[in-house]
Amino acid sequence: MGNDHEGRRVSRRRLLAGVSSIGFGALVTACAGKGAGPSTVTTSTGETVTLEAVTDADLTALLSGAQTCTLTASTTQGPYYFDAGKIRSDIREDKPGTKLRLALQVQDSETCRPIPNAVVEIWHCDAGGLYSGAEAASGGSGGAPPPPGGGDGDLVPADDTRYLRGAQVTNQGGIVEFTTIWPGWYRGRTVHIHVMVHVGAEKTLTTQLMFDEALNARVLATEPYARHTGRDTFNDDDSIYRPSMLLKVAQARDGYVGGIVLNADPDHDGA
Repeated sequence: MGNDHEGRRVSRRRLLAGVSSIGFGALVTACAGKGAGPSTVTTSTGETVTLEAVTDADLTALLSGAQTCTLTASTTQGPYYFDAGKIRSDIREDKPGTKLRLALQVQDSETCRPIPNAVVEIWHCDAGGLYSGAEAASGGSGGAPPPPGGGDGDLVPADDTRYLRGAQVTNQGGIVEFTTIWPGWYRGRTVHIHVMVHVGAEKTLTTQLMFDEALNARVLATEPYARHTGRDTFNDDDSIYRPSMLLKVAQARDGYVGGIVLNADPDHDGA
């Protein structure tokens, strides 16, 4: 799985030259949970959700069920972003945690047409709430202040770690896939994944992805997440959370699979 640039440190400029991403079919093949049975969880709103074993059709539905042209909400990039230069679909680097496969489709918010050759970056904290490149400053413990370059400025990495960061290029269907772990949490924020979409040489969309709290509770009760206690912020308390940021999630044999359609606005006209 992956292209010839997998795992190499390559700048976005080189990536924008036209590296091909791996296809959604690889995600279907790798994640079909043929041995998993259905399970039921109760969401934070009291709704009962059944997570069936993942089939090819179910997995494809994670994306096809979200064909809307509503512009995806933009957010701050946060204090822990930098161009990690890692072109790869598997961003785990042996970090422990519940396996999560992501399928992200980028489309034009005006036409609903897929956007090929867009660079999609994701980054998030580990099971203990730490970000690579900023371990001493992240995690939210002990009142640690944000690192230099907080807000929308790029972080200057404090170390050489690059776990749970990576980029891919959308295929002709506008799709990329990543293998990662379920994110942990840190003080003041709900569980989330950062996403940045580049079309051409511009940052076209910066947003975040989130999870139903019933699933968060299930995952965070397991190791190694359970070692990190005292979670203080949930979706409803989070200043950035919006229901439209929720990933559609299905259970797989070896973890979970999530999907979402991201609607970008390359011409920046607000539509």
